[in-house]
Amino acid sequence: MAQKGVQLDQETFSCSICLDLLKDPVAIPCGHSYCMNCIKSHWDEEDGKKLHSCPQCRQTFTPRPVLLKNTMLAVLVEELKKTGPQAAAADHCYAGPEDVACDVCTGRRLKAIKSCLVCLASYCEKHLQPHYEAAPLKKHKLVDPSNQLQQNICSRHDEVMKMFCRTDQQCICYLCSVDEHKGHDTVSAAAERTERQRELEGSRLNIQQRIQDREKDVKLLHQQVEAVNLSADEAVKDSEKIFTELIRLLENRSSDVKQQVRSRQKREVSRVKELQEKLEQEIAELKRKDAELKLLSHTEDHNHFLHNYPSLPPLGEATDSTGIHIRPLSSFEDVTAAVSEVRDQLQDVLKEKWTNVSLAVTEVDVLLSHSPAEPTSRAGLLRYSRELTLDPNTVNTHLLLSEGNRKVTFMREQQSYSSHTGRFIYWPQVLSRESLTGRCYWEVEWRGTGAVVAVSYKNISRTGNSYECLFGFNDKSWALDCTKERYTFCYNKVGAPVSGPPSSRVGVYLDHSAGILSFYSVSETMTLLHRVQTTFTQPLYAGLWIYHQYENTAEFCKLK
Repeated sequence: MAQKGVQLDQETFSCSICLDLLKDPVAIPCGHSYCMNCIKSHWDEEDGKKLHSCPQCRQTFTPRPVLLKNTMLAVLVEELKKTGPQAAAADHCYAGPEDVACDVCTGRRLKAIKSCLVCLASYCEKHLQPHYEAAPLKKHKLVDPSNQLQQNICSRHDEVMKMFCRTDQQCICYLCSVDEHKGHDTVSAAAERTERQRELEGSRLNIQQRIQDREKDVKLLHQQVEAVNLSADEAVKDSEKIFTELIRLLENRSSDVKQQVRSRQKREVSRVKELQEKLEQEIAELKRKDAELKLLSHTEDHNHFLHNYPSLPPLGEATDSTGIHIRPLSSFEDVTAAVSEVRDQLQDVLKEKWTNVSLAVTEVDVLLSHSPAEPTSRAGLLRYSRELTLDPNTVNTHLLLSEGNRKVTFMREQQSYSSHTGRFIYWPQVLSRESLTGRCYWEVEWRGTGAVVAVSYKNISRTGNSYECLFGFNDKSWALDCTKERYTFCYNKVGAPVSGPPSSRVGVYLDHSAGILSFYSVSETMTLLHRVQTTFTQPLYAGLWIYHQYENTAEFCKLK
């Protein structure tokens, strides 16, 4: 009766810290009991607080109590170990509905721990002992317990199938090889298993590599979602700040920009997440497939392996993620640049320049698809023509603007321009007022000894006579030097001669998203002079650099 009481109170004799039966039980002043090591470790962590508490009732003790083993509690725990666990262990050894039962046991059968492919029977630990002790039985092939041993028996000859017919792709016995499979390509099941195992390992390696690739893609897409959200938030914030300066005149347009950015943001994030979910689903499927192959590869039963291997479903087509290219910097910076431009052109913004803002939002494309091919004819290029003007706040004082700020002429006398931080102080250069994003095309007509046609980031240096300010001599600008005798392309102080028919008109094609910049010689025919393939991280501006000779000119041509 006492023994039954101990079993019923088993939870009472468990430590609330480690949740196991008490080891070296001790009782603390509040009356709760713990393993000696468990409560010591708990109080060691509290030493810095100078207070020691009970993990259950939270009562505190000062100073730290001295711990002594509770001998009566220890005796009870030892009695509990002799009863409850043994009964549970014995019950645990009997075979259940899902277990493989020992074929030798009578009455309530025990779980089998091994199956023999020669005896075609499964054995518990007790009845398996002869296979370890008797010399003839030691040669038998033992495998993990299996309920499918009868699959190894030939239904025609009632023999163990130890061979494989490659002609008919099935397991056979020896008699089959000299009967209906006579003359077929037959090998031992072990040899065929070895061959298929190599194929399986190759498939697993392929799956594992694809899993790694997809996980990298998912991580990249997750980072891009954060970048898109951050960039969109910054664009909205900057746009709102600029629009507050325009009061009522641009109040309506401010809400339009905000709406377009948010709409595009939602669309791009949705596209990224859609692909991300698809890749995650593929990863899950690949992992499931890999687990199936791994389980099959580890079975020691050749026939079971060969029986199940052909039935495995083929690996599906991989999701094409080769087109996943992520923008290097924030995607919505073009929006801020376009809005800044609008601020500088108050009267014209609603008539002509508002399309630039909408275009900047539309150009946001986080998942870069394959860009349309570059036009090969002038008619095709003219579809992307932009009407450009020169920015008076950037023009060097030896340059004269005319023709509605489309034409620039080199002058000996300095022109009286107002002071501005954006002006080129030393080099005879000027930038366009309009920023360039998306796909753009424009043409420059030059006269005189020579000119340079360029594109540049807005943050190119303006003061001093260093090369940091000169088109083509830094990493912020790309320039084509044009004379009557030659062309030279220059970037970051590196010049390269360019061959092509001389012409006083040069066409420039820009695909900002694709990172393509092309220069053309324009005459009766269009000739590609030089193409740049790079990554543009900021909006670009068209630039002109006039040779130091009186009345040399360059002009943005009207194309519409």
